[in-house]
Amino acid sequence: MENSGIVERDGFSLGYSIEGEGIPLMVIGSAVYYRRLFSNTLKSGFRLIFIDHRGHVPSPAGQAGSDLDGLLDRVLDDVEAIREHLGLRDLIVAGHSGNAFLALEYARKYPAEVRKIVLLNTAPSNSSERQQQSIAFFEADASEERKDKFQQDFALLPGDIEREPERRFAHMCIRMGAHSFYDYGYDATAMWEDVHTNMPVIDVLWGDAFARLNMLERLEGLDKPVFIGLGQYDYLIGPLTLWDGIEEKHDYVRKVVFDRSGHNPMLEEPERFEALLAEWIHSVPDRY
Repeated sequence: MENSGIVERDGFSLGYSIEGEGIPLMVIGSAVYYRRLFSNTLKSGFRLIFIDHRGHVPSPAGQAGSDLDGLLDRVLDDVEAIREHLGLRDLIVAGHSGNAFLALEYARKYPAEVRKIVLLNTAPSNSSERQQQSIAFFEADASEERKDKFQQDFALLPGDIEREPERRFAHMCIRMGAHSFYDYGYDATAMWEDVHTNMPVIDVLWGDAFARLNMLERLEGLDKPVFIGLGQYDYLIGPLTLWDGIEEKHDYVRKVVFDRSGHNPMLEEPERFEALLAEWIHSVPDRY
C-alpha cells in the first residue's frame, strides 16, 4: 500500500498519508494537519490513514464558491472513494472537531466497512444556539487570565484576515488558542503551516451542513461502538454537559473527558489519550 498519494475527485486532488502498522484507523480532515497531532506511539500500534476532504484542497479552476449544493454527500462519497482506492476493510473512522460530523455521517452512509467510530472534541451540533452556549460557558468558567489572553489574541484576527482572507479559518483557530488549549499560552501557528483552507467549502460544511445535524439524534440506531473524547478546557465546543446522559442512553457509547486538555487531547495528553483509545479499541466488541 502506498504511504502517500492523491485521489482525484471532480477536479479536487485529495491527498492521503499512511503511517504505522496494525488496525486501520482513518482520520478525516487535512492529511497535513492531523499528521501533526497524533504521536508516533499511537502509530506504532495502528495504521493511521490521514485523508483530505474538499475543505483542505484547492477547488478546480473556475469552481471556487460554486457547485456547493449537496456538498456533504459528495464529501462522504470522496471518503468512500479514498477507502476503495486504498483497499481498506473493517476500519475505524475518526473525526475531530467539525470533522467528527463527517466521521459519523460516513459511518451511517457506508456502514459495511466501519467497525468503530471515534468522535473527538465535538459538540452535538454546530448550530448558532450551541455556539452561543459555548461563548456563555467561556465567560462563566474561564479564568480572568485566560480571558485577558483571548482578548489580546483575538484583537489581532482582523489584521490576519485582511492580510490572508483565504486563510480565515486557520487564523481564527490560531487566535482562539485561549478557547482551545489547557495551556492557554500555546501558539498553534506551526500546526497550521501549509494547511490549505478552502473557505467556500468550509463555510458550507461548518456554517450550514454541521449546523443542521444533531449527533444526539444521529447516534440513534447504530450497531457500532462509539468513542467520544472531550477536553475539560475545550471552550470551543463546551459545555461538556451537552453530552450528559449519552452513555446511559446508548450502551455502545463511551465518553472520556481529558481533564488537562482543551481541544486537542491527542496533543496535550498523548500518553493517556493513546492508552484509553487503544484499550477501548481492543476491548470493546465491534458490533452490538
